[in-house]
Amino acid sequence: MIIDKYNKRAKKINSLLCVGLDTDFSKIPKRFLRKKFPQFEFNKWIIEETHEFVVAYKPNSAFYEARGDKGMKELKMTMDYLIKNYPDVFTILDAKRADIGNTNNGYVSAIFDWLNFDAVTLHPYLGKEALKPFLDRKNKGCIILCRTSNKGAEEFQDLEFSQGRSLRKLWQIVAERVSKNWDKNKNCMLVVGATYPKEMKKIRALVGDMTFLVPGIGAQGGDLKAVIKAGLNKKGLGLIINSSRGIIFAKNPKEGAQKLRDEIRTYKNIS
Repeated sequence: MIIDKYNKRAKKINSLLCVGLDTDFSKIPKRFLRKKFPQFEFNKWIIEETHEFVVAYKPNSAFYEARGDKGMKELKMTMDYLIKNYPDVFTILDAKRADIGNTNNGYVSAIFDWLNFDAVTLHPYLGKEALKPFLDRKNKGCIILCRTSNKGAEEFQDLEFSQGRSLRKLWQIVAERVSKNWDKNKNCMLVVGATYPKEMKKIRALVGDMTFLVPGIGAQGGDLKAVIKAGLNKKGLGLIINSSRGIIFAKNPKEGAQKLRDEIRTYKNIS
């Protein structure tokens, strides 16, 4: 199972930290802008500063697509660097892809075969059949949006639907459907935001030990202690806790990553 790669690294370094390589070109320090490949050189520096504390890296594709062929080249360079130097680190492309099956074949080839990511974020709205090209890749991770961290998430995700004698919110239905019907290859995970720990606890009860990608720590104000209490699975794993801007654009990314890693350890020990 692809999640075994993440779990092995998590146990090895006793961390659940994911650093989001959301490399906004307008925020890159000037010393990198003078280089031929500024996004890559910045990413390389962040990786070298933080890798000892990190289980996963998660570039957001938008920051690379915005620069056209230059940005995509530097995303590819970043992945090649990670694979060569830190092959045991889990890699996620935050692309939130979803389309009809035939179009998804192109996304699958680009993300898994050309860029060589271990996992990708996906929308569930088009249903299992549309996402089949992703789900069929047994050795790759499909991280399905379930309860996202943004303030407007409730507009659709809190809509209630009648199931038998009970009402179920859309995020509950997604969690159940993915865990019970989509995860035949044991390669599915869920996006569950740090800003909704009460919902996270309910989702954990619904899906067992399935792993959650957890955005919303740091700039979005998620409560780390509440997340770990609500979200750890029975194995003391099951969380990929992401921080992006709060680490990569900090004055000292290494200190920021170490501090968050240490906080994760502390709350794990008391949960």
